Amino acid sequence: MLPYSVLDLSPIPAGGSAADALANTLDLARHAEALGFNRYWLAEHHNMPGIASAATAVVIGHVAGGTQRIRVGAGGIMLPNHAPLVIAEQFGTLATLYPDRIDLGLGRAPGTDMVTARALRRSLESSDDFPADVVELMGYLGKPQPDQRVSAVPGQNTHVPVWILGSSLYGAQLAAHLGLPYAFASHFAPQALGEAAAIYRSRFQPSAYLDKPWFMMAINVHAGADDAEGAYLRSSQQQAFANLRTGRPGPLPAPVEDITSVIEPPVLAMVDMALSVSAVGGPDRVQRQLGELIARYRPDEVMLTGMIHNHAARKASFTRGVEALQALQKGETARAAPALSH
Repeated sequence: MLPYSVLDLSPIPAGGSAADALANTLDLARHAEALGFNRYWLAEHHNMPGIASAATAVVIGHVAGGTQRIRVGAGGIMLPNHAPLVIAEQFGTLATLYPDRIDLGLGRAPGTDMVTARALRRSLESSDDFPADVVELMGYLGKPQPDQRVSAVPGQNTHVPVWILGSSLYGAQLAAHLGLPYAFASHFAPQALGEAAAIYRSRFQPSAYLDKPWFMMAINVHAGADDAEGAYLRSSQQQAFANLRTGRPGPLPAPVEDITSVIEPPVLAMVDMALSVSAVGGPDRVQRQLGELIARYRPDEVMLTGMIHNHAARKASFTRGVEALQALQKGETARAAPALSH
């Protein structure tokens, strides 16, 4: 069965607090574990009034400590913001506390605006060192070498699985070159999705980490009891994305019945293009849209995400998303099964 995972930005809803968001994250992670999700990833963002996962490694520890089996990880850590040794120590510690449950996805964007990036002591040139930093980090997590003078403790010999994240062809090329799994941020930057997947698969070089390509794509899911509710739930994420792109980031807005009443048409067109890798609506429509995306891009794993203002509705949306995926898998199995002779 196609593995399915969760990407959670730990959204702070309008009228709520960061404490609410973090409590909701743990509750959603437990819900996802019960539903059979494979991974639960959190993402590094800074200076975002609507996102509570800035201290990503800390939140990962909180989630891993409150669950039993589900893999927990970063989707991702923005490596140019940090020294590779520090990240190796953080995730080595997590892997020591929660063996065989921690993932480390790495990105090269700042995860914020340039003013905040400077507050993080990140130079504009630091992303140019990303490939070397990835290799250095993996070295700290692997077997120590005889002449190695700096070690990550905890970290060494933990072999935390490292993923490359991306929204362009750069990450696909690097993941293929290093022989690492690759996750594409199609939930907000879908333009290069097909080309990136093709480049990654065609150029993949088997490594000590992975013998064949493993491609994961992210999909927004807003699944309601019917199509109208799905669109209603999605309106919060549309507003949040519009606010971010127009320089007005804030808490996750409450949903609205008519999205055109709060977002001007040119901005809404831009938002809907960015969020086009989505499944929105009632159960049948969500199943159909997920099936179309999976058939087109043939991912090895899908990562579902969805910014929904009401926590109970968000949990219900993930439940419906899983039910849709399971129905698709049953349909594929039924089609593939040979006819019985009588």
